[in-house]
Amino acid sequence: MAALPPPPSQQRVLVHPSFVTTGQDIAGYQVVQSLGIARGIVVRNPNAGKMIYAGFASLGGGENSVFMDTCEKARETALQRVLEHAGAKGANAIIGFYYDTNEIMEGMTECLAYGTAVIIQPLKQ
Repeated sequence: MAALPPPPSQQRVLVHPSFVTTGQDIAGYQVVQSLGIARGIVVRNPNAGKMIYAGFASLGGGENSVFMDTCEKARETALQRVLEHAGAKGANAIIGFYYDTNEIMEGMTECLAYGTAVIIQPLKQ
């Protein structure tokens, strides 16, 4: 027997990533309503084994793939969460989008994705 879909109040609605911009407008569309700030936050740190490996890798200098991987996963998760938050507000786009990162403590990083959730519609020709 197939599982029933979640009720509408629990369904995830995402803003499509192509309608996310650091600018204040999206070409060919007009903002018809602003719904406030949308945000997604993640706090990540590599496990102890990765920390030890990263420590040895840092001795050679250059890029540190352990931390790069952790940061990239945090950014992707924060992006998905901001898309969900904006969608839950009823938005179909996000303008003024940014990432912000902070070190909470050594090896633990917060990644915040945020922007203004808006409703857009195509410009009339």
